[in-house]
Amino acid sequence: MKVNLLKLMLLLPVIFTMNSCSSDSSEITEDYTTAVIVENYVYSEAELETMKLINDYRISVGLNPLEKINHISYKSEEHDYYMIDKKVPSHDGFVDRSNNIMKLLGATTVGENVAYNYNSAQGAFAAWLKSEAHKKNIEGNYTHFGISIREDAATGKKYYTNIFARID
Repeated sequence: MKVNLLKLMLLLPVIFTMNSCSSDSSEITEDYTTAVIVENYVYSEAELETMKLINDYRISVGLNPLEKINHISYKSEEHDYYMIDKKVPSHDGFVDRSNNIMKLLGATTVGENVAYNYNSAQGAFAAWLKSEAHKKNIEGNYTHFGISIREDAATGKKYYTNIFARID
């Protein structure tokens, strides 16, 4: 009994990790007849630094650098505020964000990394590289990306959302 329970306990994190950054599709719940592409986004130094770290890494392993798209950063920001409101890092609503980016920007593939409670761009980036699923997104067959880093005013904890997209 204890062995079976231990096996189950070890298997659950593996299953969660495999699914935590997926780009599964499902029903579209957003009304795209009124949706607009957000063109303005003001980047913080930390956001620009994180994007540079990702692009420098991609170039170092022979991959193309990614182009930033303000709309993707805006969708990332929306998710940061959602996570701050819920007080937990998550991929909740990823399908809606992904469908929005696919529908409005013509993306064929979308991936997402989130992080929580890192004080620096380097800290969050290093953690993503140590995670197989997050590293796979950073090294993915993408062409564009966006990022948002927001701080919970009540706790001082930072939330990171980094969305990747392939737009041909």
